[in-house]
Amino acid sequence: MSLPHAILTALVEKPSSGLELTRRFDRSIGYFWSATHQQIYRELGKLERDGLIRALPGQQPARGQKKSYEVLPAGRAELTRWAAAAQDPKPLRDTMLLRLRAAAVVGTTGIEPDLRRHLDLHERQLTEYEEIEKRDFPPERDSAEDRLRHLVLRAGIDLETFWTQWLRHALAEFAGLPGDERK
Repeated sequence: MSLPHAILTALVEKPSSGLELTRRFDRSIGYFWSATHQQIYRELGKLERDGLIRALPGQQPARGQKKSYEVLPAGRAELTRWAAAAQDPKPLRDTMLLRLRAAAVVGTTGIEPDLRRHLDLHERQLTEYEEIEKRDFPPERDSAEDRLRHLVLRAGIDLETFWTQWLRHALAEFAGLPGDERK
């Protein structure tokens, strides 16, 4: 996924200012695609120059006022093209896994406490996702749009479930290592 397509998606859902987009990224899209305030504003400028979005008519802001954007037909066509295009899955790149591989040859100092910290972080994220699911996706919300959004949330829940299970397994392995291996 690319940032311009994440922004186009958010703007198709609801025309917004850069600040509103930043807040929406923090609350929803940011769970699976993050961007800084500066990245969002930079990308908004590019999308506007490319004719994919425009500032809402009649809302040309004075200095210090926010400018809201909407997606133009060319932007919707680009988002449609991109959504339909085949893409290969990205390989997993996780620093903790690389650190464990390194620990196998240089010693495990510092790894176990960080595994516990990661477990806590993933458990908290899983709890948050499950709360969002209960709040935002009751059984009666069954439109195609809701089902697809729920599917994205389910990916987050399933990934956090995987990581919490894997981290518990890793910590059990650490508990079984001989004392001199746990330097």
